Amino acid sequence: MYNKVTQKDIDALIAATSADRVLYGESISEDYSHDELGGISNMPEVLVKVLSTEEVAAVMKHASQNKIPVVVRGSGTGLVGASVALHGGIMLETTAMNKILELDEENLTVTVQPGVLLMELAAFCEEHDFLYPPDPGEKSATIGGNISTNAGGMRAVKYGVTRDYVRGLTAVLPSGEIVTLGGKVVKNSSGYSLKDLIIGSEGTLAVITEAVLKLVPLPKITTSLLVPFTSISDAIGTVPLLIKSRASLTAIEFMEQGTILFSEEYLGKNFPDKKSPAYLILTVDGNDKSVVDAEIDKVAELCIGAGATDALIVDTEERKGSVWSARGAFLEAIKASTTEMDECDVVVPRNKVAEFVLYTHEVSKQLGVRIPSFGHAGDGNLHVYVCRDDLADTAWKDALEKAFDLLYKKARALSGLVSGEHGIGYAKKGFLAEDYGETQLSLMRGIKSAFDPNCILNPGKVF
Repeated sequence: MYNKVTQKDIDALIAATSADRVLYGESISEDYSHDELGGISNMPEVLVKVLSTEEVAAVMKHASQNKIPVVVRGSGTGLVGASVALHGGIMLETTAMNKILELDEENLTVTVQPGVLLMELAAFCEEHDFLYPPDPGEKSATIGGNISTNAGGMRAVKYGVTRDYVRGLTAVLPSGEIVTLGGKVVKNSSGYSLKDLIIGSEGTLAVITEAVLKLVPLPKITTSLLVPFTSISDAIGTVPLLIKSRASLTAIEFMEQGTILFSEEYLGKNFPDKKSPAYLILTVDGNDKSVVDAEIDKVAELCIGAGATDALIVDTEERKGSVWSARGAFLEAIKASTTEMDECDVVVPRNKVAEFVLYTHEVSKQLGVRIPSFGHAGDGNLHVYVCRDDLADTAWKDALEKAFDLLYKKARALSGLVSGEHGIGYAKKGFLAEDYGETQLSLMRGIKSAFDPNCILNPGKVF
């Protein structure tokens, strides 16, 4: 179906870029064969480290003319195999396209290249008294990767997800053509939103080379509560009450005691409170201290009334560092606690979160596997990890298949979906088909065909 990369192709790629940024054969590190979870692995035939839109266009034009598959990779922090070169071919690495090109304070936008890291963008914006609201847990991910998966994160309750902050994109089509979609305008009803099709498409429709992102003024005050509960059902059962109260919450995060202990051990730092089975972290931000304090008092009182044993204000720098570093390390901590794992990035209606989490405990007991979880309870997005521990190969594969089948069936029964923010990639294709059915998948294939008639860009992903 696809052509293999030849020396002629390598020479053409070097001519389009430079010899020191075109790697092939044994010069490509094994790290490029997989993403963060590493469940799916395959090496690209050639790795091209691109620096500009024009270089990307030249590479894509050559690939299109010679029917060579191309996959785009940022930091490689994905969890579903979306950046794995399943068919070999060319891997475009965009991490060197890492410039913040413009801060437009009049239009409240920042223009960046796709290789800018989320933590770099966050720091830059805060230095200039602005906030880029999307806040996924993996701060070393690239903005291009965040856009490609429509990443959400902890502040989605108040601010929304990545799509809500992408005003414009420069992208290269599989043919090598460069397109500019959207811009700095606030409103746009000018035809189909091609920009929004590319957001969340996991690198299957176009290569993002520049993004215009919306900013908001940086809130002067941010205060959090750490709220312990005597039961998981009480903790998550409080979330619909918080939503219904219309409290202006920025984040509503859920965590279990076991996950906290993994993180504490992984980081070597003490967590402020670890005696309870379940916790919520609640955050309020704003510019008026009296308003923020009133909101904090309101949600603290509501939580105590719903069964919380305390409501600890996360106000000192030491406590902030302890709580948020632990929350940020949950994935790595769980990964370090086991020999292998896979993730169920499920999203369900907010009033069904408690039922789903309690069901993961039932599945854990039924299959005899450990299934820790945490997540964004405020928007119904939970990260559930099936851990291998000491299971033999056959037993592990059997348990993983059964666990995923049960968990995703439960999500569908609760009107949920297969992914809240990590995407489909290669690993979750079958579950997407079960969620959406042939009619919707056919529409997706039609969109893919319109953008990429030769199916050379990230083939074998999503559907």
